[in-house]
Formats: sequence, C-alpha cells, structure tokens
Amino acid sequence: TTVGIMVLIYSDNYMSHDQGYLRFFAYMSFFNASMLGLVTSSNLIQIYIFWELVGMCSYLLIGFWFTRPSAASACQKAFITNRVGDFGLLLGILGFYWITGSFEFRDLFETFNKLNNEGNSLFPTLCAFLLFLGAIAKSAQFPLHVWLPDAMEGPTPISALIHAATMVAAGIFLVARLLPLFTGIPYIMNIISLIGVITLLLGATLALAQRDIKRSLAYSTMSQLGYIMLALGLGSYRAALFHLITHAYSKALLFLGSGSIIHSMEPLVGYSPDKSQNMVLMGGLTRYIPMTRTTFLLGTLSLCGIPPLACFWSKDEILSESWLYSPSFAVIAYFTA
Repeated sequence: TTVGIMVLIYSDNYMSHDQGYLRFFAYMSFFNASMLGLVTSSNLIQIYIFWELVGMCSYLLIGFWFTRPSAASACQKAFITNRVGDFGLLLGILGFYWITGSFEFRDLFETFNKLNNEGNSLFPTLCAFLLFLGAIAKSAQFPLHVWLPDAMEGPTPISALIHAATMVAAGIFLVARLLPLFTGIPYIMNIISLIGVITLLLGATLALAQRDIKRSLAYSTMSQLGYIMLALGLGSYRAALFHLITHAYSKALLFLGSGSIIHSMEPLVGYSPDKSQNMVLMGGLTRYIPMTRTTFLLGTLSLCGIPPLACFWSKDEILSESWLYSPSFAVIAYFTA
C-alpha cells in the first residue's frame, strides 16, 4: 500500500498532460484494490477471483496507450502468457478441492498432511505443481517470463507498480501462502528452487545486454524474483518476504527515477521511446536532475546488495540459506548477485 500510494502521488504530475488521466487513475485504483483483496483472502476461491482481477487490470494498464501497435501487442502477450498459468492454477484448486473437500487454507493443510502421511502423493504432487504454474506465469519465472520486458510499453508509473508491489508479487505471495502445503512435497520444493536459480541467472544476464533503461530494470526484476523463489524453495519464508519488501521499495525508486530521466531526455532527443529510453544516449544529466541522480544511485546500490542499504540484509540472508541447502545453487546465486 505504501508503494502504491507513492506511485499514485508521483503519477498525478507525471500523467497530468495525458488525455487518459481519469482512465489511468480508475485502472490504478482498481489494480491496487485487487491486490489488497488477494493478500487478505482466506481461501482459494477468493484468491482465484482477485488473481483474475489483477490479471485483467494489468492487461488494461500495459495496453494503456492502445493506439500504439507495440503496446497493443504487449498487453495481449502478457494476457495470453498469464492465461497459461491461470489455467494451471484453476486445475490445481479444483484438484485440491477434490482431494480435501474444502477451499479453506486451514482445512487444506490439515487434510493434506494426513494424506501425505499415508503415502499416497502422486495426484497431490501434480495438483501442487499446477498451483505453482500459476505463480510461475504471474511472477515471470522461467519459462513463462517472456511477457515481463514487453510490459514496459505502459506509462512508467504502471511499470513501477507492476514490478514492485502488485502483479509480480502476486505469484510470490501465492507460493508463500501455500508453503505449508509445498513443504510436504520435496519434489515441488526442488522444482521451485531450481526454477528460481535458472530465472535469477537468466534475468541478470539478459539485463546486461539491454540498451532500453526500462527493459534493463524489467530483467533486473526477473532476476530478483528468482532470488525470492529460490528462498521459498529452500523453505526460508522469512528471508523471501523480507527480500520481497526491500526489493519493492528499491525497484519502485528506480522506476520512478527512470520516469524522471525519460521526461528530462524527451526535450533533448525527441518524444520517441527508442531515443528517450536509450541508455547509450544518456550522459551528463546530473546538471539537469541532480536529485534524481542521488535517488537512482541509492536504489542501484541497494539492489546490488551494498551494505548498509536494505537489500543487502535480505539478499545476504537468502545467500546464507542457500549455502546450507545446495552449495551449487549458492555459487550461482553469489555469481549473479
């Protein structure tokens, strides 16, 4: 909510000259409300309803400038990719209802533990994987990460909200909420940590090759979500949520800073995103935006894990946990940190 409020305050001035000003704030408020509904849900039906609302709002916001062909195709790509995960989530929810006869989390965990002790685990393992498939798509994990960089076609405040506090956090929240269920299935925990490691390595590598400032930040988000997913796969609930919170503030700061940079670039290079977001053309902006330079530097140092900034503590906790679980995963995580 605090990140959402900051983004809305920032958007008031950022979108003041846009013709879709009222439409933008209607979508943003609905987006925030859907995410708050998701995190306060007490059963799988409520989660699924708000999950779909978050997906619908992201479609509307990514395609906010729908007259641009690139924005129209980007929102369709995000929508279709997320439908793959949503279909898996729905099948997983129905499968667990068939096994346990309840949608409530407490009943689900109790019944599942009894069944797990009896040793009949093939069908529950499949249902758990289908639930995780929903989180893979929503949190842009490999191999359903393809929609995330294209989601940059929306206005910068939308990018900040999607990447920091709402959409990508939904998948992490789902895995964290159902962690007592996943911990009873070692295969699923191994898959979660493996996908987390692949994603963090892939995201960090692709981020280095980008020229567009927003796409670079998008791949950085993908990498950091890989760290959080790795922590959940290790069973480290506390470290995962800690990094989710610290990353949300750092990444929101970077995206809002990039919006300020893009605005400063537009009078110099023109109003084309290919030029105003191109990092090759940026340089000497300190004279024009000294405050943004300071905030951007702080956000970048925090995300790199430089002490004593916030992300250092959360990322270091994940790396320490990974050494205890799998040294090979820890080496990859340290290498990309």
